[in-house]
Amino acid sequence: MDINDSETESAGGIEPASDLSEIAAQCAASNLLDFAAQLAGLAEDLKALAARPIEPMSTLAEPDDQPESGSSGITLKIEPSRQ
Repeated sequence: MDINDSETESAGGIEPASDLSEIAAQCAASNLLDFAAQLAGLAEDLKALAARPIEPMSTLAEPDDQPESGSSGITLKIEPSRQ
């Protein structure tokens, strides 16, 4: 055992660069898979929302409260899907 081996052992066993690159690639791939799964879930939520009719919310407005010109005065209520 030369002095370099004892330094490596005392430092906690340094991984070779190729192993670290492989670990980094695996972590990146795992993160991409997680992100893709989140996007798929979001796509399902959007698909469910698109299938639901849009119902106007009734608002309790005073008679002299008129909507601004160019505004329909309709407020939409969108609820998250329940899976």
